[in-house]
Amino acid sequence: MRAAVSDLGVRLVQRVSSTRTFARVAPRVIPALDRAVHRMSRGKVLLSAQLLPGVILTATGARSGLPRRTPLACMPEAASDGRPTSWLLVGSNFGRTDHPAWTANLLAHPDAEISWRGEDVAVTARLLEGEERTAAWKALLAFWPPYATYQGRVEREIRVFRIERR
Repeated sequence: MRAAVSDLGVRLVQRVSSTRTFARVAPRVIPALDRAVHRMSRGKVLLSAQLLPGVILTATGARSGLPRRTPLACMPEAASDGRPTSWLLVGSNFGRTDHPAWTANLLAHPDAEISWRGEDVAVTARLLEGEERTAAWKALLAFWPPYATYQGRVEREIRVFRIERR
């Protein structure tokens, strides 16, 4: 996972990713790079996954009904054998004011697919609420502290989804 980057490197990236400048630039640059590298590597590589685990989410558009592919950071939740059975997805939108479009897509059409380390996985998404969201949020903040900065910038509650294998 993060073994490719030193602890100092991770802290530096966390600091940079918490800035407003990053929030303005990253939504245009990072997904485009991730999609291109993912396509060229036939689903085996995501650049952003060098720091955080990542998936390519393919969900049905809420309004268009068309497939929408979105690279996303995730927090895998593994079973006892170490193989993820579910993943947490965070609709932080890099601390921008609006919910990201992919969250509306999952709310409208919870059955989706992810590409996880070159494997296509059919999943069902569920928006977390109440105590379940609180527990997941605590785990996510331990996993990637900049989420707290993103939440502090916005009045909306950042959506957290658990996606599980179908």
